[in-house]
Amino acid sequence: MTDDSHPIRTADGAEDSLEERTRRLYRSLEHTAELPIDRQANRWLGEAEAVARDVATNDLDDGVVVERVEKIQHLLSEVDETGHDEADDHLEAATKCCATILEETERN
Repeated sequence: MTDDSHPIRTADGAEDSLEERTRRLYRSLEHTAELPIDRQANRWLGEAEAVARDVATNDLDDGVVVERVEKIQHLLSEVDETGHDEADDHLEAATKCCATILEETERN
């Protein structure tokens, strides 16, 4: 990501960079890979995790990050349930993280 990535305020008022948000998104999805989940959900989550890894580990322009987070959001929307409560929690966290990243980057 570029050095000019805009900070995002966390719930406690601290600033959280776009880079930190994308790492958090990736970690949420990475955790689902370790859990026994529905095969169909696993396909969608696996692809979303791969895109999130790319976003979190490469120096990308903010516009590219937004495009890829939109792709992740679309992939996650294809999953209703994973068949595993903990994976469902990670899915929900990742979905919220996508929404926050997109909302905050739109404002900036």
